[in-house]
Amino acid sequence: MSRKIACILWVLSISLSLVPALALAANTAQNQPNLFKHDVFTVSVRLQHQQSGRDRWALAFHFDLEKDWHFYASEKTAPGRMNLKVRPTSQKSIRFSAAQFPASEIYFDKVLQQRIDVFSDKFTVILPFSLVPELTGPGDTITADARIAIEGAYCSKQQCRIVRDFQLDTKITIAKDKATVEAKVASPIPPEPPTPSKIERQATSDATNYSVWLALPLALLAGLSLNIMPCVWPVLPLIVMRIVRQAKQNKTKSTAMGLAFCLGILLFFACLAVANIILQLFYGTVLQWGDMFRNPAFVGAMALLLVVMALFMFDLFTITIPGSIGAKSGSAEGYAGSVGMGFLAAILSTPCSFAILAAAFAWAQAQQWLLGTIAIMTIGLGMAVPYAILTSMPGLLNRLPKAGRWMELFKQAIGFILLIIAVKLIAALPQARQMGVLYFAVVLAFAVWMWGSWVSYDTKTARKWSIRIIAVVLAAAGGWALLPAPGPQLIDWQQYDNDLIDTALAQKRPVLIKFTADWCLSCQIAEKSVYDRGDIAELIQQKGVLTVIGDTTEKNLPATIGLRDIYKEPGVPVSVLLLPGSKEPIRLHGIFFAKQLKRHLQNIPPQ
Repeated sequence: MSRKIACILWVLSISLSLVPALALAANTAQNQPNLFKHDVFTVSVRLQHQQSGRDRWALAFHFDLEKDWHFYASEKTAPGRMNLKVRPTSQKSIRFSAAQFPASEIYFDKVLQQRIDVFSDKFTVILPFSLVPELTGPGDTITADARIAIEGAYCSKQQCRIVRDFQLDTKITIAKDKATVEAKVASPIPPEPPTPSKIERQATSDATNYSVWLALPLALLAGLSLNIMPCVWPVLPLIVMRIVRQAKQNKTKSTAMGLAFCLGILLFFACLAVANIILQLFYGTVLQWGDMFRNPAFVGAMALLLVVMALFMFDLFTITIPGSIGAKSGSAEGYAGSVGMGFLAAILSTPCSFAILAAAFAWAQAQQWLLGTIAIMTIGLGMAVPYAILTSMPGLLNRLPKAGRWMELFKQAIGFILLIIAVKLIAALPQARQMGVLYFAVVLAFAVWMWGSWVSYDTKTARKWSIRIIAVVLAAAGGWALLPAPGPQLIDWQQYDNDLIDTALAQKRPVLIKFTADWCLSCQIAEKSVYDRGDIAELIQQKGVLTVIGDTTEKNLPATIGLRDIYKEPGVPVSVLLLPGSKEPIRLHGIFFAKQLKRHLQNIPPQ
């Protein structure tokens, strides 16, 4: 009898011991990952229990990217602050805390010419939350709903894409004995764009025919909208003057000059169409409209062009009107001038029309090359149509308002708008290039001022050309000094931290602190003359020196306080070399101290 009781108790104890395991297994089975595919990455969502802290629960988002793709990780280094974000957009019976991201990797972007923080391969983002109210009894069950948005830019070596409208509706159920999460896509995931290596073409179907008849009018509308873009306004006064003068000529000449202007617009879009055809037929890829704006050289050039056009609006220089508005209205030079002005108007529309043209090009380049060419040319046709109508209908020309002081004020107001757009473009540049472009914009403005204001109509030819040659040389010298593409950062700088510095010195490791500020021009010169040198960077690495950058841009930053209170220095630029065992730091002032720093580094014993 006792053996039977013992056997029963043994079986019962084994069964009871299996209950938690079975419950955990059941919970795990109910908590299988919700897996979602989005372009070149997948996201799975799990619910997990935190070990400690106020937020005892969390949603874990497991990302899996295809090879050679990465997400921007840091708001500081991501262009346009397009770093990865995982955030709730709506929530019920739940309170989320800030998302917790894993450690990022360093990636050198050859296009941006700078190091950026990225997430690649497989990584997990944790979104902690607490329940409202908390569980109180064994039988309590809480159900919470939340919508989670995933945003950011992800890139490969060839291109970048943006996560748009990717939101997950989650339903979380938590009880004492189980916890589950169910997720579904809150909005449709955009279709995967064609990869550069494979552009699949499909036979035209009824649905495709319908999309063509819808897309071409939209392309025409997109072209029409380019005429109201602020970036086109610099040439509008010239165009209006041209049209007003044409009203005094016969209809044939007026129409011919208007068509020449329209031809210039179409010529710009024809160049884009030809480039698209070459890329599709010979390289199996497409012309990414956004790629040009990912090129810092293009963005900087467009910003500087807008600065120059703003100076034109302020009457600091003039653009010679082609002979077509004067006595030589029918000459070849007049027609060429009209074509060139139309081409310039189309170019100037580019910075302000990115969203419109990107959408139109996205559809055009997914079609067979002939249809894509027609769509691209339709955009140009839409931009050119208003001018063709105006120049072919003299009655409309006579209704145009007469020139007066209002036109001068309007033109100058446009100049300020162009400067705002130029600043916006410069702000989109990598941080390493922004200051150089800004300084060169001032040098370029001075050179343009020399070109247009230091000479007059009656200035002698020799003096006129001497002044303008000096202006060109000045602009060229400024571009050579201020616009070189920054190379890769040779030194791995750590952010200023007193604890980090003290730890390094306690470990008998030398520390080099570079105090700088964003507004300090001398600091940038010191960067180029000292820290961009390969021999300095190599010595720092050989001697095992900890390099720290002290940002003193604002007065409350730790480096600003340390510079004032610890090192008793009045301002920047200054570099401080701390050697283990040495009571006094070595202070390096000025901008040309490379030899002095090199000598001190050579005297440090190897680690």
